[in-house]
Amino acid sequence: MEKAMHASHGVGYEVYSQKHEVRIDVEQQREQDYLESRRIVADFNRKFTNHIS
Repeated sequence: MEKAMHASHGVGYEVYSQKHEVRIDVEQQREQDYLESRRIVADFNRKFTNHIS
């Protein structure tokens, strides 16, 4: 988990758990990544279903 935190967000879990500002930044980035992935999936599904119709 430590390596994943460093790779994804550039901070370790200890810093993440101790500093509120860092935690807020990480969680906001996670939310943005999640929303972007949902948009990508929705676009793909829309293109796929339009293509097979």
